Amino acid sequence: MSAIVFDGVGKRYALGQGHRSLSQALGSVFGRATRPDDPSPTAFWALDDVSFAVEPGETVGIIGSNGAGKTTSLKLMSRVTWPSRGRIEVNGRVAALIELGAGFHPELTGRENVFLNAAIMGMSQAETRRAYDRIVAFAELDRFMDTPVKRYSSGMFARLGFAVAAHVAPDILIVDEVLAVGDVNFQRKCFDFIQDFVRSGRTTVFVSHNLYALEQLCSRLIWLDGGKVMTQGDAAEVLTAYMDEQDRRLRQLERQDHPAGPLAITSVRMLGAEGRARDVFQPGESIGIEVTYQADRPLDRPHFALAVWDAATRQPLV
Repeated sequence: MSAIVFDGVGKRYALGQGHRSLSQALGSVFGRATRPDDPSPTAFWALDDVSFAVEPGETVGIIGSNGAGKTTSLKLMSRVTWPSRGRIEVNGRVAALIELGAGFHPELTGRENVFLNAAIMGMSQAETRRAYDRIVAFAELDRFMDTPVKRYSSGMFARLGFAVAAHVAPDILIVDEVLAVGDVNFQRKCFDFIQDFVRSGRTTVFVSHNLYALEQLCSRLIWLDGGKVMTQGDAAEVLTAYMDEQDRRLRQLERQDHPAGPLAITSVRMLGAEGRARDVFQPGESIGIEVTYQADRPLDRPHFALAVWDAATRQPLV
């Protein structure tokens, strides 16, 4: 029995609609029963005919550009929302690290919100009492547990949310870009927890723009684009295909901005010492650069320049 199954799943959102009356909402519910594939221009399909399975104990990552349908997939898995069509099957208790603290009530204290949030995630009061001290220690918020969370900073709020979700003893852990929680030390703690969870052999599903982390943690990747599955399989192979496609799109944009002259670069790949294309390297590793180009006439000795930029500061390094 698979841990997670998506079978022809579609998720439709209505664009341009503000607050609706109860009669309008009921009308849309009954309308979906008779017109499930409404072609209205206000209909946006965040996911369209998506099918995949995640096996027990498997660690799977979902990649894609912004708006590809990654977070929508995770929300469907964790039952935050429901599909417009298709079938979803989830077997086991789920902990979703998606919108940390989403179930917290601002007027309640940290202590009260731990019990409330744990109950939402399926824990009994007895289970929560046994885990309470570990949750507080993990969040490092012992002094503030009897303070209403409306007085918490955003970092404190997120840390408590992560701590609760991390201690519900789930069979399936769903993680969406939450490794930037709190300061550097707390981020390290979160990453270590997730690594330990993966090593324990339980099922894990990730969404992250940190492709290095996904390559290190995941055995398999699912690539979404425009709400559809582009490909899925071995993490290294899917990541290579994804990066090649991103490079192709970037080159296409560059050609639109800069019309081709006598020479046009058609591809650039980074190669490891083993000769395999990849985009993540450890300090001290050798990097090979492979450039493919087309020219409208013979060129004796073409020259190429290489620049390396820091993605955070947008400043050149080389």
